[in-house]
Amino acid sequence: MNIKHLRAYVMVWSAIVILQPLRGLAQQNSDASRTSLQHSSTARDGQHDFDFEIGTWKTHLRRLVHPLTGSTKWVELDGTTVVRKVWNGRANLLELEADGAQGHFEGLNLRLYNPQSHQWSLNFANNNDGTLSQPTVGEFKNGRGEFYDQETLNGRAIFVRFVISDITASSCRFEQAFSDDGGKTWEVNWIATDTRLTNESEASRTSLQPAATGGQHDFDFEVGSWKIQLKRLDRRLTGSTTWVEFDGTSVTRKVWDGRADLEEFETDSPAGGHIEGMTLRLYDPHTHQWSLYWATSKTGAMGPPTIGEFKNGRGEFFDTEPSGPNGRAILVRFVWSDITPNSAHFEQSFSDDGGKTWEVNWITDQTRVKDESDKAH
Repeated sequence: MNIKHLRAYVMVWSAIVILQPLRGLAQQNSDASRTSLQHSSTARDGQHDFDFEIGTWKTHLRRLVHPLTGSTKWVELDGTTVVRKVWNGRANLLELEADGAQGHFEGLNLRLYNPQSHQWSLNFANNNDGTLSQPTVGEFKNGRGEFYDQETLNGRAIFVRFVISDITASSCRFEQAFSDDGGKTWEVNWIATDTRLTNESEASRTSLQPAATGGQHDFDFEVGSWKIQLKRLDRRLTGSTTWVEFDGTSVTRKVWDGRADLEEFETDSPAGGHIEGMTLRLYDPHTHQWSLYWATSKTGAMGPPTIGEFKNGRGEFFDTEPSGPNGRAILVRFVWSDITPNSAHFEQSFSDDGGKTWEVNWITDQTRVKDESDKAH
């Protein structure tokens, strides 16, 4: 089992917080470190590496209370893990829920495969703040998966390593370890052993879910199947007035007990263009805002979140990205509007003058598909 949840889990303890969470201050390893992990151009296709984990598991967890302090105190928890394929097998989604003497936690892990580097990026979210953590990147070799990133613990940069091993048809083992000496030594601080459940009734969750608050239902209108008409500006922020049209479908479903939704999107242009994408939308119950993450089938990696909220039936979401001409930083805006039970309108715009003016470059109009036979996807 892979659980990018580990650092974030401690944020959702209902009884006590023991370890400071590792959050977005983390930065990725240097390009040289990434390069050392990559396969050659003849690397095998690892898209099915996580197939062994599809299904429902009984999970036993052991967590070191104070990593990198010399502590020998561990706490134990038991719970359930459910893993399923998404996005036509190019990704998988893990949902974990566990309880121990010190409280309850839940986590979601979206794992995306990059067909170019033949690596996986593991993206975790906890139900406390509705954002994805720093991706952990790596691959499987000889039945063993190793994944790395660099994060901060108590204000100090450390390396993080995930290892998945001892994989059989009915069991597997996961370890998280930290290193504060550049990878010379590693201290294991999280151990999970999974046993497959053959009786699905054993996996029933008995914990009470918190009531939905604020705008958690804002994207409920999106759940279902849609026909998509897309117009995309050919060249952005260049004065272009040439648009390319696409037609396709999207399917959106709730995940993680309704705290998130996952959209799979596919369109084609008569000119030969093809777009496949996936959006993960996570809700933050504290800020009452949504974080929207987009990935394409070419890279298998999540982009930066676009963050915002709905007001009076209109959703606006913003971020900054290096997507302008010559790599210049720009502002990005998403707008959802004209929402009815059977239709919705979406626009993406860029601004290179600090939000004074906006150029719309992506427009989609969607119509709900009611007949299951119409879902050619």
